[in-house]
Amino acid sequence: MSADWRTEITKERYTMKIGLIGLGIMGKPMAKNLLKKGYTDLLVNDRAQANMDEIAAVGAKAANQAEIGESCDVVLTMLPNSPQVKEVMLGEDGVAAHMRPGTVFIDMSSINPVASKEIAAVLEAKDIDMLDAPVSGGEPKAVDGTLSFMVGGKQEVFDKYKDILAAMGASVVRCGDVGAGNTTKLANQIIVACNIQAVAEALTLAQKAGVNPQLVFEAIRGGLAGSTVMNAKAPMMIAGNDKPGFKVNLHIKDLNNALDCAHSVGAPVPMTAGVQEILQWVHNHEGGQKDHSAIAQYYECLTNMKIGR
Repeated sequence: MSADWRTEITKERYTMKIGLIGLGIMGKPMAKNLLKKGYTDLLVNDRAQANMDEIAAVGAKAANQAEIGESCDVVLTMLPNSPQVKEVMLGEDGVAAHMRPGTVFIDMSSINPVASKEIAAVLEAKDIDMLDAPVSGGEPKAVDGTLSFMVGGKQEVFDKYKDILAAMGASVVRCGDVGAGNTTKLANQIIVACNIQAVAEALTLAQKAGVNPQLVFEAIRGGLAGSTVMNAKAPMMIAGNDKPGFKVNLHIKDLNNALDCAHSVGAPVPMTAGVQEILQWVHNHEGGQKDHSAIAQYYECLTNMKIGR
């Protein structure tokens, strides 16, 4: 091997042709970060032409799904749920039908790990490797490129394509074989949802007891109760800001997948079921498109007061 082998590997990485399907709240900034980090041979696809035009304007190429399958070495998806990923990849004239043997599919969507394994099995028969690589961090971390990736798949595939994910995230961890990434994401979403509920409940208690929720937040954020979730969501609750970084409906989807997975493996998840019911209440009261911190509005309805206001 020549002394310049590291340079050659780097060149190979950056000359990979990458396709990204799904340019929503998360996918759009993730595509921009790929371009910023040197992955300029990027084809993008989305149901909304405006989203494709926006990413094409900063250096990507808009393409249809068949073109992505035919020409790309790596296909990435960032889609809402299992049915959409299956349809895009395995549906009639889906992307997989156009992919070459030896290419790779990386699904960054948050879906049921059972579905990840089903998709991987179909692709394996076509000699196409797969990683399931869901993310945590929401829109702010998608924008600044500091997402956390939880990855499932073969070690050698992970090692080869880790740098692509690292272009969009600050943490990229292999958790096991295919399906392990989404199982880890479900665990993450349980913790996040229960944490958000706890923050809303605690700030409600403070306000009802006549203590300023902002001061409570400032007092406890540096202690054991402090968390990334609290730092991100408590100020939103106090300000009444429910602009979505991560929508209620998407968290409901994730917790539905968590409950389905838990039921299939016999894991007790009573806290998950409880917070899911509250998020469903928010959805039923026209809150499905709001940020998941809008869970505070459930408590505001019960108490007839607004946190911090």
